[in-house]
Amino acid sequence: MRLWPLTLALAAASALTLPAQAQVNQVRVWAAACANCHGTDGRAQPGMEPLAGKTDIARKLLDFKSGSRPATLMHQIAKGYSDEQIQQIAAYFAAQKP
Repeated sequence: MRLWPLTLALAAASALTLPAQAQVNQVRVWAAACANCHGTDGRAQPGMEPLAGKTDIARKLLDFKSGSRPATLMHQIAKGYSDEQIQQIAAYFAAQKP
């Protein structure tokens, strides 16, 4: 009978971690869209800009989104994300090892 409170507490803790893991997975999906040009996890091939370990990605994406930074494609891609999503994508790439 004493296991019931512990079981309930563990179930509640597990339920709280599921949304966080789902959010991490969603950010990975958004970041995967960058792989065609910027490489897997932001480690680009020569000639392309790497994103792994960079800390200025959010600013650049927001500049592309606003149109203050010229682009051929990135301004269209950046407009597809909210400012919060851009911050999350930038944090993901900043955390990757170059």
